[in-house]
Amino acid sequence: MSKSSNRRGILGAAGVLSAALAVVAGAGALAGLGDSASGATRAAPVNTSRPTIKGVAREGSTLSGTPGTWKGSQPMQFSAQWRRCDSSGANCGKISGAINPTYTPTMSDLGHRIRLTVTASNSQGSSAATSAATIVIQQAAANAPSNTSAPTIGGRAQEGQTLTGNRGEWNGTQPISFDYQWQRCDSKGNFCASISGAQGQAYVLTSADVNNTVRLRVTATNQAGRTTAYSRASAVVFKNQAPPPPPPSGPPGAIKLPSGETSIPVTSVSVPQRLVIGRIEFSPNPLRSRDDLITARFRITDTRNYVVRGALVFVTPLPYGWTSQPAETVSGTDGWATVTMRATSALPRRAAVVMFVRARKAGDFVLTGVSNRRLVQMLVSLS
Repeated sequence: MSKSSNRRGILGAAGVLSAALAVVAGAGALAGLGDSASGATRAAPVNTSRPTIKGVAREGSTLSGTPGTWKGSQPMQFSAQWRRCDSSGANCGKISGAINPTYTPTMSDLGHRIRLTVTASNSQGSSAATSAATIVIQQAAANAPSNTSAPTIGGRAQEGQTLTGNRGEWNGTQPISFDYQWQRCDSKGNFCASISGAQGQAYVLTSADVNNTVRLRVTATNQAGRTTAYSRASAVVFKNQAPPPPPPSGPPGAIKLPSGETSIPVTSVSVPQRLVIGRIEFSPNPLRSRDDLITARFRITDTRNYVVRGALVFVTPLPYGWTSQPAETVSGTDGWATVTMRATSALPRRAAVVMFVRARKAGDFVLTGVSNRRLVQMLVSLS
């Protein structure tokens, strides 16, 4: 065979190799070239053009490798190994299991560069060649919030009753924050307008809502944008015809609750009485995802079994750093104080978050007066 025809055979085989690289992912090795011409000098593989990497160097985007060109005796077999390097493209190490013609960077690759090493083998030996490094792997583009299940509202559509909102289900890049706004609509659920001051997850229906409907607007916000979703309108609100309850007996500022309990301001609790941290609620419990918002609720009463409003409630999650630190909050008319927090990456997959809970009266020293403390825990069982 002439030198020119032998050279054409080598170049043609390299083209076959480039095409074969994309179809052997299941085998974990690159396809071999065809037999060389009979009588050719037998030689170990020699790389004449380095492997290359194509694609966007970003988390979640697929990189594709080509083996470059090689000369040597046929048949020749090829295998791939992707490597993770430092930000300058040096100090590269094998990425476990990354032996296919393509590779999709993960969070572990952020701030690193990637190289591809191709090893060619034939009956005379083997040789390896490594591609140039990619640029530094970038973080995946953030996705704006998207609503996958509409917000809902629950409760009785009657003047004086409390409606409770649920934000629904959302997708998008974390963290996502949520804002709530209750709206008053006409009796058919149209011509809705925001209700001043009604920005919580619960809303007490007033006389202005009678013969109208209400709905909840939820706005989700993250680094990529903002999206709004609406609940269905409630039933038409009807008037509360019940006579007003008799004035409650008890300490100054006492009011009667629909439950029959008596609510008093924290200023009506004095030594020797003490505050009591009674019922507790966690949602979700156990915690199964670091993306879920942790809601903790504590019912504050006193040693006379009065429901206490206006008590200062402070929660310290332990160990430090497993969750965010919530701010001190105030118990409501019904005695419930609610705090929210989020898990951090330090939270173990199986654990119990211990919470040191303190209830006190403003102006009292935190360890004296009517203050009280309690230790509780929430289970963690991450999926």
